[in-house]
Amino acid sequence: MSMKNDNMSKYKDEFIAVGLKIGYVRRQRAMTQEQLAEKAGISVGFLSQVEAPNMSVGISLATLFAISEALQVPPSKLLEFD
Repeated sequence: MSMKNDNMSKYKDEFIAVGLKIGYVRRQRAMTQEQLAEKAGISVGFLSQVEAPNMSVGISLATLFAISEALQVPPSKLLEFD
């Protein structure tokens, strides 16, 4: 297994937690996935995978920053796990 795959499996729970937090904040803002994806410059399909509670999808910092800007929250807020 490559280092990348090791990290993907090692941080599976964290990737899921970030996705759940994105979905939570999006719903707090009364935004649809379509609206957030458009504002963040990503596809709806990708966003739905990120937010899915049973999928572990890693995102780049650039994507995290774009999503946080679209949601009008600091990027760190999306990395805070309750």
